[in-house]
Amino acid sequence: MNKRFKKILIATDGSEHVKKAVTHAIELAKLSGAELHAVYVMDIKADCARELYTDRSTGGLKRVLRNEGVCIDIYRKEGEKAIKYIEDMAKKEGLDIKKWIVQGHPAEEILKLAQEQSIDLIVMGTLGRSGIEKFLLGSVADKVLRNSGIPVLTVRK
Repeated sequence: MNKRFKKILIATDGSEHVKKAVTHAIELAKLSGAELHAVYVMDIKADCARELYTDRSTGGLKRVLRNEGVCIDIYRKEGEKAIKYIEDMAKKEGLDIKKWIVQGHPAEEILKLAQEQSIDLIVMGTLGRSGIEKFLLGSVADKVLRNSGIPVLTVRK
């Protein structure tokens, strides 16, 4: 059994694009005997500045107030749902996970958590909350790849 990876972090945004990455992270955790961590980052400042919010579960748009408290509630529920998906998939394979829902800039928070928890590998999807704004600003996966001191596995949908 390969013990190179003792702790694996799967970053999720709750989108369909992450599901394949989750499968890979769980398989790697099983093969290496690694502890599995899951993180969802609430990017409140960026997401609450808009009036329209994309409901990833339906793909439709919902109108919300520009109230940070409302946004936090929405994103916390979405984060819980995204983490629950990973937890359910891990349980099917006999694995437990450590769950994290944090607030801040996604790439920064993923890297910060990886460092704080001594993570050996970050696994993430390459397409998530994308669109023209992410194309112009750069993707979270790209920022994690460029700034990580540990291996990062990116999984295309």
